[in-house]
Amino acid sequence: MIEREIDLTTPSGQMNTFVTHPDEGGPFPAVLFYMDAPGKREELHDMARRIATAGYFVALPNLYYRDQREFRMKPGQEGMEEMFGLMRTLRNGMVVEDTQVLLDFVDGEEAAKPGPVGAVGYCMSGPFVFAAAAAYPERFAATASVYGAGLLTDRDDSPHLAADKIQGEIYFACAEIDEYAPKEQIDALEKHMAGLDVKCRIEWYPGVHHGFAFPKRGEIYNKPAAETHWSRLHDLFARNLKGSA
Repeated sequence: MIEREIDLTTPSGQMNTFVTHPDEGGPFPAVLFYMDAPGKREELHDMARRIATAGYFVALPNLYYRDQREFRMKPGQEGMEEMFGLMRTLRNGMVVEDTQVLLDFVDGEEAAKPGPVGAVGYCMSGPFVFAAAAAYPERFAATASVYGAGLLTDRDDSPHLAADKIQGEIYFACAEIDEYAPKEQIDALEKHMAGLDVKCRIEWYPGVHHGFAFPKRGEIYNKPAAETHWSRLHDLFARNLKGSA
């Protein structure tokens, strides 16, 4: 495997990004990996590697680069407050702008296959990938939101408002026990998406909490559910980026 840390120049600064892909057999379809609220870290690097080993060129940016290059969440309430403060600095439009830089980057990489790309976003990045799929419909063939929060809100930039523009397949993995994405919000999203001509699947993961796919989340981590989510991701990407399930 090949991996490296690079800086991508955006209109707002230098976006440090982790990149990984197999060392032979390319070029590979690109997958953009959008971090959750605790930030870009080794746990997510390992998850990016798991995607890459299946034959993908994976880029994982630090979305907090405008404020912090290396965010490391402190324990306790202080850490939570800092994390939520950083999270509130981001808006869908900002990440959509960053996404154009990521697309330009993969387009210039020999190891990345030209054409459609995939995306996966966790937690706070659920709405970011949702918005990106609508903003760049000709590029995103496969998009996954995993326990995404804020997928349908009353804000004027709620990503569901542009969902009709999505041309690729989109998948939502939802935890049954999730204070950040309550059932009524997901039910409303499901109703909204059902009225659109978009290839979409919303799947409930019963009995699990927000964050169930992260191995370092202690008792919240649920290995069977996490492995199911990996199966769904690999099938989604293979079906849409490699032409087979």
